[in-house]
Amino acid sequence: MERWTNRVAVVTGASSGIGAELSRKLVAAGVVVVALARRLDRLEQLRQDLPEEEQRQRLHLRQCDVTDVVAVNSVFDSIKDQLGGVDILVNNAGKLSGGQLLTMPLDIVQQVLQTNVMGVVQCTQRAFESLRERQVTGHVVLINSIVGHYLFNPLPGSQQELNMYPATKHALTALTELFRQELRDFKTQVKVTSISPGLVDTELVPQAYKTLPMLQAEDVANAIMYALATPPHVQVHELTIKPMGEPF
Repeated sequence: MERWTNRVAVVTGASSGIGAELSRKLVAAGVVVVALARRLDRLEQLRQDLPEEEQRQRLHLRQCDVTDVVAVNSVFDSIKDQLGGVDILVNNAGKLSGGQLLTMPLDIVQQVLQTNVMGVVQCTQRAFESLRERQVTGHVVLINSIVGHYLFNPLPGSQQELNMYPATKHALTALTELFRQELRDFKTQVKVTSISPGLVDTELVPQAYKTLPMLQAEDVANAIMYALATPPHVQVHELTIKPMGEPF
């Protein structure tokens, strides 16, 4: 991780779960982190909980809804002006609203699509713009899911309630390869990695699944750190992580 010392990482959805845990690990490794989330109070708590003042100084907080293109542009503009640009982007912000796709309100479906897919596209475009302008190496990470590769049946006695979520995660699987090809064709040294965990003990998990084996946010954050720490000639394209005993 030494080559990332004092370079800038943007982490979306950083107010809890994987995003918060990863932000802690990155600042501890000497990376300057811009933590993005809608809940600024949770970001403030994240910074207060850091063990050292030096780490707190490396954590920059920005309130941002990744579905709002104006807000995304404003944040990335401020990063360019104040910190010089973006070197690492971790697309972690995600949304899951329980219900059945055949009957749920379309505005909720649209929110899931905009957060999980278009938010990734908007942030990745701005990160790529920053990397290309400065002609530097970088890394883009997409937090995917096992349901981005296959769809499992619901637990006995329960209804399928993932609705649009698996479709958006399948989109991230396609986007990972698409970004890899485009980054190659633009002749950059920018890596792209998809991280696909099974169930993770976060606020996103539906209550019906809470009794099943689950990963912790730290487990996924460790996987991201591994991908970032690989040497320049190694690109972790897809990393799937499952808890022991997962039934799917």
